[in-house]
Amino acid sequence: MNKKKLIRITTVPQSLIGLLKGQLRFMSENGFEVIGISSAGEALEEVTRQENVRTIAVEMTRTISPFKDIRSVWKLYRIFKREKPLIVHTHTPKAGTVGMFAAWLAGVPHRLHTVAGLPLLLATGKKRKLLDFVEKMTYRWATIVYPNSYGLYDIILQNKYTTKSKLKVIGKGSSNGIDTTHFNPDLIPEEQKQQLRNSLGIKHNDFVYVFVGRMVKDKGINELVAAFGQVHKKYANTKLILVGGFERHLDPLKPETEKEIDTNSCIVAAGHQKDVRPYFAIADVFTFPSYREGFPNVLMQSCAMGVASIATDINGCNEIVEDGYNGIIIPSQNQDKLLEKMFYLYENAEVRKQIAEVSRDLIIKNYERSYVQNEILNEYHSLIKEDNV
Repeated sequence: MNKKKLIRITTVPQSLIGLLKGQLRFMSENGFEVIGISSAGEALEEVTRQENVRTIAVEMTRTISPFKDIRSVWKLYRIFKREKPLIVHTHTPKAGTVGMFAAWLAGVPHRLHTVAGLPLLLATGKKRKLLDFVEKMTYRWATIVYPNSYGLYDIILQNKYTTKSKLKVIGKGSSNGIDTTHFNPDLIPEEQKQQLRNSLGIKHNDFVYVFVGRMVKDKGINELVAAFGQVHKKYANTKLILVGGFERHLDPLKPETEKEIDTNSCIVAAGHQKDVRPYFAIADVFTFPSYREGFPNVLMQSCAMGVASIATDINGCNEIVEDGYNGIIIPSQNQDKLLEKMFYLYENAEVRKQIAEVSRDLIIKNYERSYVQNEILNEYHSLIKEDNV
């Protein structure tokens, strides 16, 4: 029997490697001929090896670039006409726009787009109007749109980007779930944790706050660094470990924030790390004061690693974390509340312990990767079944 052809697209290959890790291989092993499409580079070659699927490079930008976008649409259109996929499924904003347009032009039967966040919500003026228009068109070209959280579902409807009939949340949310057999604190031996502490200058009695993610304004880094400065003044044995790369060309931090990171010896910028588990393993508290999210993998990872978390009251975060039960929820862009809860978790060891004890079990129950991937596979099968009715 011929396999149904499925094309998955992200703007950059790192999203295929990280955000959708294992999913292309899973679909390939369960009846689909899978092709991954993203921008060129070594990371795309890694997708081919990691997922054991065919990949095709198509350059896509993350910025507003009309001429480059038209070229991307044309290349994708030609690929779709040649490959004749049954399903094209896009992730990330730009891949969604150019991918859905090209798939619509090529007459692909099932044009699916997953929404994992809406950066445009922070835009204003003419730029916001343009981005709103593009978002509406992306959803119009798609046959189904999958918000990866119920909060995003509501936001999409509130902004009138599309109608209820086109929207669906798969499972309980998340684009790919979490592999809790990998994100397991028991896998990080004490010797490895001690080596990492030594390399970061963390002493035995230090209290460690950790952030994992992109080092940008939208992740709340300005507020986090400023709040930590106040925490450290009161409690000298505190450390802040920042795990992630800077994106100064897209969403830079304040100059004073970067200066504080550079000059404060108790703040460690660890950069991008392929394996973030050891950093969670040495953390007392995970701080995640993000302005916007879809369904944040990093927060699920933190919970799966049994770390007490502080996260903002935004879609995705407030679905993963129930305030006071498996984490702490604070208002977004509120440095004072962030500071208050950083103090609170420092001063209340029993609360940290209670949160940590329930966090992992909830992730296993609701967001285990195998469950999420099977739900997506079932969705694909339901589309095929409808075709055959």
